[in-house]
Amino acid sequence: MKYHLYLLCVFTLPIASQDIIKTTLKENKELFADAFVSTNNFDTTFYILENVLFKNSVDTKGIDIGYSNFQLGAITSVNTFNPLKINIFYKDFNTALILDNRLAEMFKIDFSTLPEYKNISHISTGSDNTLWIFNENTQQLELFDYKTNTTRAKTLPIQSPVLDVKSNYNYCWVLTKTHLYKYDYFGNLMIKTKNDAFESIAIDNEDVILKKGNTLSYLKKNTESILPISLPNLLINQFSVANQTLYLYAAETLYKYQLKIN
Repeated sequence: MKYHLYLLCVFTLPIASQDIIKTTLKENKELFADAFVSTNNFDTTFYILENVLFKNSVDTKGIDIGYSNFQLGAITSVNTFNPLKINIFYKDFNTALILDNRLAEMFKIDFSTLPEYKNISHISTGSDNTLWIFNENTQQLELFDYKTNTTRAKTLPIQSPVLDVKSNYNYCWVLTKTHLYKYDYFGNLMIKTKNDAFESIAIDNEDVILKKGNTLSYLKKNTESILPISLPNLLINQFSVANQTLYLYAAETLYKYQLKIN
């Protein structure tokens, strides 16, 4: 009996070890912010303080540069996936702005003044001169060209309330209360996964990090298994991920963890 129990343990442990994503703390540093946005591979950090978007990077020689537009109200979201075309969204005024790498304005899109009025709740970066936008009037995700003010692609209506939208140049992920959707550049639905109470997401290439309360989970590209990420007990305010490096903002501290992906 003991022999059989020993064999069971031997063959079970390697399998169980694949059921959690381990992490290694690389560093942590103070960050005084109302909200952390992201840190990229070049250690450029974006954050929001007193409704101003700040950028801290090596090329600014330790001096944080900022962008503000108080007449548009509170900043709703910032997407820095393309550091040369950063988008910043002000939901109260239904307006998005495209900033360059020095946080100077390049384009302004007032969705209320378009020939076809769009009531936008979420935006994210697309390729070329496009944004992924969620139009609450039609309940559709659209790939919007902000230079020509035209829609290149749109999805079928999404019935469940949208919680988060993230993208890269080829795909867009929409987290709703009931499901996580992945769409291609043409608006075609690629993957639909049930949402188990997750609240927000971050994208690393085509892998997805999902947040639920103060826990994070990992969904690898082309799989359906959502694995928990091993982390200390932290009150996670915001997070981002880049090349399997996870950044967590908690209690005025920015933590940098390396994900151990098998």
